[in-house]
Amino acid sequence: MSEWLSREEALERLQVRAQTLYAYVSRGRIGMRPDRADPRRSQYRADDIAALATRRARGRSPSAIAESAIAWGEPSIVTSISTVSHGRLVYRGQDAVALSENATLEETAAVLWDLPGPVAFEAPSPDAPLEDSRAAAFAQLAMLAGQERSSLGRNAASLHADAAHAVGVLAGALAGSGPVHRRLAHDWSVDAGGAEAIRRALVLLADHELNASTFAARVAASTGAPLAACLLAGLSTLSGPRHGGAGEAVMQLAEDAARHGADATIRRWLSHDRPLPGFGHQLYPDGDPRAEALLSVVEVDGTLSSLCDAAHAATGALPNIDFALAALTRSLGLPRDAPFRLFALARSVGWAAHTVEQITSGGLIRPRGRYVGVLP
Repeated sequence: MSEWLSREEALERLQVRAQTLYAYVSRGRIGMRPDRADPRRSQYRADDIAALATRRARGRSPSAIAESAIAWGEPSIVTSISTVSHGRLVYRGQDAVALSENATLEETAAVLWDLPGPVAFEAPSPDAPLEDSRAAAFAQLAMLAGQERSSLGRNAASLHADAAHAVGVLAGALAGSGPVHRRLAHDWSVDAGGAEAIRRALVLLADHELNASTFAARVAASTGAPLAACLLAGLSTLSGPRHGGAGEAVMQLAEDAARHGADATIRRWLSHDRPLPGFGHQLYPDGDPRAEALLSVVEVDGTLSSLCDAAHAATGALPNIDFALAALTRSLGLPRDAPFRLFALARSVGWAAHTVEQITSGGLIRPRGRYVGVLP
């Protein structure tokens, strides 16, 4: 169980002013909770403070810079596809939130792939029933990866054709046939308003610079792996609970909150030293604009609202896109794995964009390990 420090102890260990401590809390870098002995005072998670103090002590040595670049560090791979700048997500010079107001995923693919018109994602319908969509997605993408030729030395037009087919295979496994947001709306039996919310979610999720799954896809691409294999690397990485599984974790939080109360649920989650899903984001200290955009067209039920209030009171963190996906899922009565399906379908477009960019750059991604073991 984590140790919790008083305000004075936290300031002493960090050697910062109170304003800086509060800034760390608001950015989700230090966990905070009410003091159980005196609810008017706050306590701060010692593990978070120790990690911050260690980073400050390292300074800017080359080894420290290299190590920190792997986890939310300075930009390390050149790209023209997307970035987060001043709290805004940008797709090739376009504000992603503004784009999501009207664009489809197919039109967003044209933006991210730098093509003149919308991309068609056509593929045969899956053999597996839709209930097994996640397993079907992995199986069919793996089968395609085993059949495709290497991506090495091929031009962008040829790679984009492979990408459209691979995304189509994934869409066929997860959503059926037709424009992606309409496929999902039909399969989930939602009305036109629900289809619009799904469309917006897909656009907002399409890319997010060098996240873990995109990095995995680029590493695979740098070796010359088939394009479908690069998407499979991204899909495998997305399946982790700290990435594409976070939306389902928020659903579990909501169910616990309905049974035990929001405050008790948040306290229990934080007491196990687990990252709180659905709240805070390193790149958005003032709030995730994707979440704000999606929540503006989604009804947030009372359980999620109370969970949001309790999380903010305990940590100072604001809802992120995973919370918004959970809200979308609950408001439309979608299947429990809807957040993952939406994430996988949308982000496959971004993986494809980064895969093609990495292949055409000709570089191999091969970082070095900083060995700390025993030498002979």
